[in-house]
Amino acid sequence: MKKQQGFTLIELVVVIVILGILAVTAAPKFMNLQVDARNASLQGLKGAIQGAAGIVYGKAAIKGIEASEPSTTIGVSAANGSLITTAYGYPTANSAGIAQAVKGLDSNSTEWAPVTGDTGSSAAGGKISYTFKNQAENAKTTNTCFVTYTAATSAATATVKVINCK
Repeated sequence: MKKQQGFTLIELVVVIVILGILAVTAAPKFMNLQVDARNASLQGLKGAIQGAAGIVYGKAAIKGIEASEPSTTIGVSAANGSLITTAYGYPTANSAGIAQAVKGLDSNSTEWAPVTGDTGSSAAGGKISYTFKNQAENAKTTNTCFVTYTAATSAATATVKVINCK
């Protein structure tokens, strides 16, 4: 009697069916990694903005200007020596405020940009939104992928909100 070598057709079909089932159930998990990575980056930016705002508030409190209303003449020094404008101790929502406080939000950034049409405000309660540089033009129209910083008011501290990618 000869020894059988190899696999039968039924064994091969069973293995292919099992691999197909695994591929169908596992593929969606790996297909959405880019969106997960973008959302994680937005959460990282949110943390950086919150941290920078807290540090600026601490510096403003030390100087005794944490209760001051918005003004371009009042500010605290950034790491590069420029002044950060503040409203009630927190950075204002513009390029002279939060963009100076967070490294990487300035106009020379290669990663982040203000959402197109959103220049921010130096007023208390002003808002500015940042997104990925390559998505700055359509972030507000599609309502996805941006972080909004709202400057402090006399009654509320500065807040940061994330609109996740879809």
